[in-house]
Amino acid sequence: MLEAALTHRSAGGPHYERLEFLGDAILNCVVAMLVFREFASADEGELSRFRASLVSGDALAVIAAEIQLGEQLRLGSGELKSGGFRRKSILADALEALFGAIYLDGGFEAAERVIERLFAPRLDRLPSAAELKDPKTRLQEALQARGLPLPVYQVESTFGQAHNQSFEVSCSVKTLGLKVTASGPSRRRAEQAAAQLLLSALEGAEQEDKPS
Repeated sequence: MLEAALTHRSAGGPHYERLEFLGDAILNCVVAMLVFREFASADEGELSRFRASLVSGDALAVIAAEIQLGEQLRLGSGELKSGGFRRKSILADALEALFGAIYLDGGFEAAERVIERLFAPRLDRLPSAAELKDPKTRLQEALQARGLPLPVYQVESTFGQAHNQSFEVSCSVKTLGLKVTASGPSRRRAEQAAAQLLLSALEGAEQEDKPS
């Protein structure tokens, strides 16, 4: 199971994708319990944002790098040449697979101990719940507060091979004459990036309109 958890599909043989599926569920459960205990006054939405921040792909990749997980991965020659052992998505997936393998080998309590050891120190460093709202939510709230219509997201193009696609998405508010585009490895990530750009453009326009 450990070998499978550390093996990327490109290397052939048993690989980590099934274990990743299981580990993702275990991780979300344990982290949900952690934030539930830690933030006694937080509501459901705030708890969800805390959990999402802790188990995001970027956060998992940081933890995987800290424990030097990339150095233990078995990758195909193509992934090795392209630096797959440093790729955030691969590191995050392998870490989840590792949690899945620990669960199958030692049970829920064993997986819980490992996850708590890695994640509990990060609870004190979490931003506030308001700061953790994703860009699409913050943009929607900013527009609603100004009595403006909701933004329109549109996929402008996709490129790359099926297993490694990138999406270019636009975000616009016609009444303001604002439109931005951003790209990402998924439509959702591209939309979030575009929302952040438009939010910055909105704030910048308001600063320019203020009297000096």
